[in-house]
Amino acid sequence: MTYSELLALVGCLFIVWLVIVTLFAPHIPYTLHQRLDCRSTHFIHSLSSVMLTAVHRDSRFEVLTNAEQFYPAMLEAISNARHSINMECYIFRPDETGRRFMRAMMERARAGVVVTLVVDAVGSFGFGVSAAREMRKAGCRVELYQRLKWYRLSRLNNRTHRELLIVDGRVAFLGGAGVGDQWSKGERGKRPWRDTMARATGPVVASIQGVFAENWTECCGEILCGPAYFPDLEKCGETSSLIVKSSPADRATACRVVFQMIVESASSRLRIITPYFLPDQSLRRALIASAGRGVKIEIIVPGSHTDQRWVRLVSRRKYNELLRAGIRIHEYRAGMTHAKAVCADDLWVILGTTNFDNRSFEHNDEVNLAIRDEEIAARLTTDFLNDLKGCEDVTLETWKQRPLIEKIIEPFAWILERQQ
Repeated sequence: MTYSELLALVGCLFIVWLVIVTLFAPHIPYTLHQRLDCRSTHFIHSLSSVMLTAVHRDSRFEVLTNAEQFYPAMLEAISNARHSINMECYIFRPDETGRRFMRAMMERARAGVVVTLVVDAVGSFGFGVSAAREMRKAGCRVELYQRLKWYRLSRLNNRTHRELLIVDGRVAFLGGAGVGDQWSKGERGKRPWRDTMARATGPVVASIQGVFAENWTECCGEILCGPAYFPDLEKCGETSSLIVKSSPADRATACRVVFQMIVESASSRLRIITPYFLPDQSLRRALIASAGRGVKIEIIVPGSHTDQRWVRLVSRRKYNELLRAGIRIHEYRAGMTHAKAVCADDLWVILGTTNFDNRSFEHNDEVNLAIRDEEIAARLTTDFLNDLKGCEDVTLETWKQRPLIEKIIEPFAWILERQQ
């Protein structure tokens, strides 16, 4: 065997190994040791202990619905920055909206503010070298997360899906939205995407800053520290909250665990909105079991306006067992919904970047806020009820009448399900 033939054989074996690891890694059969009541002190203590994260009882949160609310608030925070601006995005497009953010950050960099940006090399592929070069020329520090290099093939599937903005270490924004025209004005005649962000102030911001610092260190080795990034923060509220971050370093990611805990611990109601609904077997069983003990479960997912038609098709193949369990599924018809939130028992809210799919649970870097607050839950419930006005209910009968092409493709869709 020649050297080139040996090299080709090694390459083929590596590709086969990568496919096996990616598609056939066994599922973890998640289940709670015992069911807790999410209203109890035992629940929040267990959540904090299992997540290895602190409970903040001294911060304030504001829910911002759609780009008309969150983009102006984010740009205002950037324009008022005095020391540091840290931003991490899965999607950052240098379109009209992206240019507004770029100009705002470059102006602050020229004024002496330390501007640091991490964008995912795949999700922000259109950001490209030219936009990064322009921002660096203005004094911004820009890194592409997990660039496509041959020696990183084993981590190709690991993307940062986090959407974060932290200004002066004192105010933070976190949620489902990246930076792009699809959120602000729509594209190609379509309506703007429906999405949700949260604005946080108080000591919890230090934990959010720490999440950003993690991937900045991974990108370039620099460890962020000091008062410019971690200033002393005064109490400004009484809301209990936790920051739940995860990455694929461990297969049992924290975000996946918190979803299991909240679903199994709800006692009266669960409201879920997600753009990509592909719960694994353990999560489906938990949803069905919760519905069986009387928990009212409603789920909003994209309808025909989805940006991922194949993902919607794969998602719909699992509706049968959920609908039979009494779970209500609503398809959003007013446009593309990209919001990601769970509200349990009108008390707990999980809001952030994690989708109900395997990609978020096992492959991506994610971050979520877990908030225990009736007012925040009521605020998100108002949004949920408004979204229902633009939805069409999926019933067992309408599901049975789905197009023939869906029924034909469904048996082969599990491959895509493992990647989503």
